[in-house]
Amino acid sequence: MRTIIIDDERLSAQRLEKLIGQVAPLVKVEAVLASVKSSLDWLNSNPPPDFLMLDIQLGDGLGFDIMEQSGVKCPVIFTTAFNEYAVKAFRLNSIDYLLKPIVPEELAEAIRRVEEKSTGSLPSPNTAELAMALQMITRRYKERFMIRSGEKIHLLPVSQIAAFVSLEGDTFASSAEGRLYDLDLTLDQLTRLLDPAKFFRISRKYIIAVDAIESVTVFSGSRLKLRVKGVKTDEVFVSRERVGEFRVWMDR
Repeated sequence: MRTIIIDDERLSAQRLEKLIGQVAPLVKVEAVLASVKSSLDWLNSNPPPDFLMLDIQLGDGLGFDIMEQSGVKCPVIFTTAFNEYAVKAFRLNSIDYLLKPIVPEELAEAIRRVEEKSTGSLPSPNTAELAMALQMITRRYKERFMIRSGEKIHLLPVSQIAAFVSLEGDTFASSAEGRLYDLDLTLDQLTRLLDPAKFFRISRKYIIAVDAIESVTVFSGSRLKLRVKGVKTDEVFVSRERVGEFRVWMDR
């Protein structure tokens, strides 16, 4: 099978191309494109691929614009850093949806589904449903948390949170001053509630706010150590498997 990757984040596109080579070596990546315009130019001058790997948000528009303007009929696997909110609508329309950073097993499963669909007739995507799904994905994110202190409850704005920390099975929000607030949510749940442009899951233990990062130190083996406002420990490291995505996130 043939595919093209459309993603305006160079490191993310390179990682995806490498993953495809690992999990589906028979799939040929014919082009890596970074914009709506370059993608439309390629699709208008080349035979259609068997499927597209398409980022939802590009620098000059939405990946959905490419589908509408090119009239492409092949299956699409959307990739995005947004939380998984409209996955059902996408999959009902013969389209798959992967969250960044992409998990190899999920990519392999998505490509397997594409192969299965290629043996039968594909229904045309319901563009109205997809448009609604995109609106749902770009919804507003969590803005505040209700914090209980004894018999009192007060509101903690997300803008005042420097990090979310998992400690011995409990989850805390840490302010820039280092005060910890107990939350009844896991880091996995928080990842789906927070704006991915402002917060990044650097490890199993930490979600970090971009505005709270004071410094980044590179260690041997390309490991990254962070100094974060309000986090008093010196052991705040980016997991090795997340370093590439973290660099892309920081460089936006």
